[in-house]
Amino acid sequence: MVLLDWIVLLATLLFIVIYGSWKTRGSKNVKDFIKGGSEAKWWTIGLSVMATQASAITFLSTPGQAFHSGMGFVQFYFGLPLAMIIICMVFIPIYHKLNVYTAYEYLETRFDLKTRSLAAILFLIQRGLAAGITIFAPAIILSAVLGWDLLTLNIIIGVLVIIYTVSGGTKAVSVTQKQQMAIIFIGMFAAFFIILDYLPKDVTFSKAIEIAGASGKMEVLDFSFDLNNRYTVWTGFLGGTFLMLSYFGTDQSQVQRYLSGKSIRESQLGLLFNGFLKVPMQFFILLVGVMVFVFYQFNNSPLNFNPSATGAVKESKYAEDYGRLEKNHLNLLEKKKQLQLQYAEHPDQIELGDKIRELQQQETVYREEAKELILKADTNQEVNDKDYVFIHFILNNLPRGLIGLLLAVILSAAMSSTASELNALAATTTMDLYRRNDHKERDDMYYVSVTKWFTLAWGILAILVASIANLFDNLIQLVNIIGSIFYGNILGIFLIAFFIRFVKGNAVFVGALITQLLIIWIFFMDVLPYLWLNLLGCVLVMLLSVLIQFAKNSVKK
Repeated sequence: MVLLDWIVLLATLLFIVIYGSWKTRGSKNVKDFIKGGSEAKWWTIGLSVMATQASAITFLSTPGQAFHSGMGFVQFYFGLPLAMIIICMVFIPIYHKLNVYTAYEYLETRFDLKTRSLAAILFLIQRGLAAGITIFAPAIILSAVLGWDLLTLNIIIGVLVIIYTVSGGTKAVSVTQKQQMAIIFIGMFAAFFIILDYLPKDVTFSKAIEIAGASGKMEVLDFSFDLNNRYTVWTGFLGGTFLMLSYFGTDQSQVQRYLSGKSIRESQLGLLFNGFLKVPMQFFILLVGVMVFVFYQFNNSPLNFNPSATGAVKESKYAEDYGRLEKNHLNLLEKKKQLQLQYAEHPDQIELGDKIRELQQQETVYREEAKELILKADTNQEVNDKDYVFIHFILNNLPRGLIGLLLAVILSAAMSSTASELNALAATTTMDLYRRNDHKERDDMYYVSVTKWFTLAWGILAILVASIANLFDNLIQLVNIIGSIFYGNILGIFLIAFFIRFVKGNAVFVGALITQLLIIWIFFMDVLPYLWLNLLGCVLVMLLSVLIQFAKNSVKK
């Protein structure tokens, strides 16, 4: 990075922090701090909801996911528009009618205090973990850029978010997210068009798509019923719908975004705006990743995109073996480049496509061998490099100034998501646990102060989680896995509350506890792909609660 990149990056981040703190200073009461005074317009709600979900993980991991696995990940979002419609019809009117501060307040009205507290605690566990991961993701980026240790970076990112979230509450989160989404869209579109410009002159966008298709990267739809496939049309529409219903309908970090709406209509329009824009947005981000893949068909790429892992093996006794593997990889890339140029001119020649796929398989073998050597050199190195693909491209290929902008994109996304999470965690802790069990008479400003302290506490905890986080297959999947373990159960509780009126609090409470234990066991036993856990958790808690209620009624008779 050069001086221009630093100026763009720091100016962008400081503007967001200062603007958010100044614009929303001085909350008068709890309603102002937690619900933003209920003044938000639909476009603010829509962008805020989108920014809350589109964390740095989205812009860090999704292009890497497409680079390695293609466009199929977009199926994960197919259930989103349907979920938004259901939430607009069922959830929003109830929340606004009861004038709640958190989603879980409704559960006490419908069931009892212990059910409300259980749902709130399940939310706090999963969202507290996720908040740490949304800090950890951009820390990885800056670690690769600056060579700083992750602990220092986790603290810096966490503190920046805490400043304006503590200062302005929900309104500060919503106000800054509009600026953050503008930066994100500008940066991603700039990256996309620059990638296309960097391709060989004869390789147009349509030819780039053909090249990606020859390597299986453009397979968007998978209609198979194979449970070993994580992303299919069915997991998207069934598992994805239940996950999105859980996330947007019962997760306070999202509910708080549309509870700030000026009216029911503003909240509904905001969610529908998000629902129908989110799938094209994710498709576009994946397409950026596919274009990065095409770029590397004509330009050399490392065997492993994690610079720390590559450095470790090159400084070990396996350096010579790794060097030979790199040489073989470069020879393969040269052969593939020639074939890709031919294929761009003659995409109808099947034998060329077959040869490209053969080379692609050989490249995969080389990459796996590289991972084995890295682990021999240092077992603590992270060899799953999906999260490093896009940042490697940014740092090594984009023009000066734009590097700073793209880093600002990823950090803005991290800050927007983390701010929403801390805001929601603090609100839930204050309203559902502290205030509900505090029997003393307190004025509004006391609870504003308490919420700020809880925001600070959750921010510190998120930094601690980030400091001990390890990469799984890749970060975007890790966040969704955490959500899938808890969300289905919480959604089931809400669906019982809405639609199965004869079920009472004790039955739901016991059913939810049993369900959560079963889902955790099923996940660790690796029985089902994680997206199915949402559907299973929802069905299980509803079924168990109904059976327990029937059993109780039978005993009474």
